[in-house]
Amino acid sequence: MRSRRMFVGAAVIAAMAIGGTAIAELNRPNVAAAAASCSAGYVALTFDDGPNAGTTNQLISTLRSAGATATVFPTGQNATNNASLMQAYKNAGLQIGNHSWDHPHLLTMSQSQMQSQLSRTQQAIQQTAGVTPTVFRPPYGETNATLRSVASSLGLREVIWDVDSQDWNNASASQIRQAAGRLTNGQLMLMHDWPAATIQALPGILQDLQARNLCTGHISSSTGRAVAPPGTNPGGGTGSCTVSVSRGSDWTDRFNVNLSVSGSSTWAVRIALGSGQSLQSSWNASVTGTTGTLTARPNGSGNNFGITVYKNGNNNTPTATCALS
Repeated sequence: MRSRRMFVGAAVIAAMAIGGTAIAELNRPNVAAAAASCSAGYVALTFDDGPNAGTTNQLISTLRSAGATATVFPTGQNATNNASLMQAYKNAGLQIGNHSWDHPHLLTMSQSQMQSQLSRTQQAIQQTAGVTPTVFRPPYGETNATLRSVASSLGLREVIWDVDSQDWNNASASQIRQAAGRLTNGQLMLMHDWPAATIQALPGILQDLQARNLCTGHISSSTGRAVAPPGTNPGGGTGSCTVSVSRGSDWTDRFNVNLSVSGSSTWAVRIALGSGQSLQSSWNASVTGTTGTLTARPNGSGNNFGITVYKNGNNNTPTATCALS
C-alpha cells in the first residue's frame, strides 16, 4: 500500500518539515495498558513526520495516560529542529525510527543521495534522542531494491504498514478510529504526528484495543512485525524466565523451531513469526495464533517444545520472549 501525503499549503509544509524515521529499540518503553490482558497480541501504532510543537506533547500525554506505547518516525530535519521533543519521545519510551531527512520521493534520487538522506537522519536522531534507529519507513511507502539495500547497510529494517488511517487525507477522528478497528495481532497502523483528528481519535483507539485484548507494542527489527515492547511481561505475571530458540529440520516450504524454557514451569512464550510466515503445527505446548505473534504455554509436557513454520517466502528464524504466566 502507498499513501500520498496531502499538503494543505506552504504554511503547513514549513511548520512540519515532513518526514519519518527509522525505528530504534529503546531501553525505557511504556508497557501496554495494565487492564488489557494482551491475550489477542500486540499491534504497532505508528506516527510519521514528527516531532512538532503543535501536537507532539498531546500525543505523548495521551499514550502515557493509557499506559500505551507507539513507534514514531521523525524526519531528520524535524529531529534537529525539535531536540527537546525528541527527548520527550525517548523519555516516554516510544520506539524511534528513521523516515528520511526531509521526506522526499527517494526513488527519484541516486543511491548516494538515498544514503545521505538516511545516514543524516540516523545521526540527527542519535544526537537529539541518544538512540540509533533500527527500523526505517520510506516516505509515501515508495521503495525498491536499491533503497532497501541502502537501509540494510545502515542497520535498518524497512517497514511499511498494514492499516492506513488516511489521516494524511483529511480523515475524520471517527474514520481514523474505525480504521484502527481492523488491526490484528502483529500488524502496523499508519498515522501521523500532526493531524488534529489523529490526536482526537487516539483515546478511543486505545480504549477499543483494550476492549479487544490487544496491546500496543514496538516493531521488531528482525521481523518487521509488532511485538511486546522490551521489558514487557507478556504473560502478565511477575518474576522472570528465559527461552532459547534453535533451528530444527528444514524443508523447501517449512522448517522446525525448537524452544527451551528455563527459570520457571509456569511460563508464557511469545514467538514472533516473520512476514508471510504461518504456523503449521506445534508439539509439547499449547500454542495460540497462526501468524504474527504466537503465544505458547505449558501443556504438561515440560519446558521443551517446538513449532513447524511455513516459510511462504521468508526463511528467517522467529524470535521469542518469555515471562511468567
